[in-house]
Amino acid sequence: MPDYQQQRSPKHGLEHHGFRNMGRVYWTLSTPALYEQIIRRREGLIAHLGPVAVRTGDHTGRSPNDKFIVKEPSSEDHIWWGTENRPFAEEHFDALYNRLLAYIQGKDLFVQDCYACAHPSYRLPIRIITEHAWHSLFARNMFIQIKDRDKIWEHVPEFRVLCFPGFHAIPSVDKTATETFIIVNFGQKTVIIGNTQYGGEIKKSVFTVLNYLLPRTSVLSMHCSANVGPKGDVALFFGLSGTGKTSLSADPERTLIGDDEHGWCDDGIFNFEGGCYAKVIRLSQESEPEIYECTRRFGTILENVAIDMDTRRIDLDDDSLTENTRACYPLTHLSRVVREGTAGHPKNVVLLTCDAFGVMPPVAKLSPEQAMYHFLSGYTARVAGTERGVTEPSAVFSACFGSPFMVLSPIVYTRMFGERVKKHNVKCWLINTGWTGGGYGVGKRIDIASTRAIVKAALSGALGNVPTQRDPILGLEVPTTCPGIDPKLLDPRSTWKDPKQYDETARKLAASFEDNLKQWEGTIPEEIAGAGLGK
Repeated sequence: MPDYQQQRSPKHGLEHHGFRNMGRVYWTLSTPALYEQIIRRREGLIAHLGPVAVRTGDHTGRSPNDKFIVKEPSSEDHIWWGTENRPFAEEHFDALYNRLLAYIQGKDLFVQDCYACAHPSYRLPIRIITEHAWHSLFARNMFIQIKDRDKIWEHVPEFRVLCFPGFHAIPSVDKTATETFIIVNFGQKTVIIGNTQYGGEIKKSVFTVLNYLLPRTSVLSMHCSANVGPKGDVALFFGLSGTGKTSLSADPERTLIGDDEHGWCDDGIFNFEGGCYAKVIRLSQESEPEIYECTRRFGTILENVAIDMDTRRIDLDDDSLTENTRACYPLTHLSRVVREGTAGHPKNVVLLTCDAFGVMPPVAKLSPEQAMYHFLSGYTARVAGTERGVTEPSAVFSACFGSPFMVLSPIVYTRMFGERVKKHNVKCWLINTGWTGGGYGVGKRIDIASTRAIVKAALSGALGNVPTQRDPILGLEVPTTCPGIDPKLLDPRSTWKDPKQYDETARKLAASFEDNLKQWEGTIPEEIAGAGLGK
């Protein structure tokens, strides 16, 4: 069979990265060409209607304990060092990189030259180098493609990501935690990834880089989805995994800008990416038709989704491999999307939480100071059964709704967030997509139709002037009415059989918020601390 792969090498070749003696190098292949390589190399299966199904082996999610940042002169004074950003010595990085170069010799490589950031003033040329064809397709889907082939030839990357799952670190030699590693070197503008096939490591490595670079140019980098209404009103949705960020932003009455990562500059907001990486476990065609259809499209990558080996049909309800099943697809797979990836300043900001304790209201209006408080807190709850060893709900706080990727102090991002909210008079909302009538195992989860109705009312202005009632424990201003919603649902205390038990549970959750805030003592602005729950 003849090989029709395009082999024109760019001016800035791999020799600039120290690569020598490679096998064949496949430069920025198209999606069909990558499909051919994926099948030829037995990296995946073509599922019914055209998506490609792959498995990631032992690593079905990120490996946060294996992520490091090189401590080097150009960046070390700016990094928020701690449990999220752990230092790695320059000399150990150089030694590991040299061993990686030796591993690469003789191997076929796949390169995707592309961009991060839709705004032309902040566009970052990147290069993703992989040993697997499906990771090259992942990069092609997730980042912004260069359509002009001549521009690909001229492409000079400002940052590069090397992903080689077949290469294992030796902890005793390389000073890594395990054989797996994700290491960011801002001095050498390089990320190296080894011993993990999970595609999300590539995506989040680029996000980590942008979270370092952009705030230093007065651009707020955000872990959020974004959409825009018919009147040009932009909304941002912040939330941790499982809170509904992707589902709620894919609104058939609004147009999606992006589902996960954005920047907020003086012109407005812009998407960092050109694709979506949606969690698809138990995805419903009825409640999430747009995302569901993307799982049935050519070009989509399905990570760890169960597939019938005879019919090649997928089963989105099967969690036998992992709860964290994923679909990676280009934004153009969606029917309503802002193709240029940019929009004006937001009119509304929605902070999403999935409260498994059943005490947070379905919706609350936030002052700018309260919005900063909850932005810095980044609260949701981990539910029993979703992780090994978790038997009851537990509170989870992730600063800025993405602390594992925030390279600078969360206080920096929180200040920038508050400044923009105030300057542009943005309305802020806290919306709970979790439980009501009791905690997990007792109450029930708020159905997505009700949450959609609440979001619609908030974004349309229907909740703007309705009366509110202040929660004495949580300190939140809760609307007493909402179009299409039973008023009883809006008051979580009234949905519990035992109001006293509700009060006790609410006080425990409020105490968790305050305990989390103690880590910022001495650095947190008083306006944020004073906006806490019940104050």
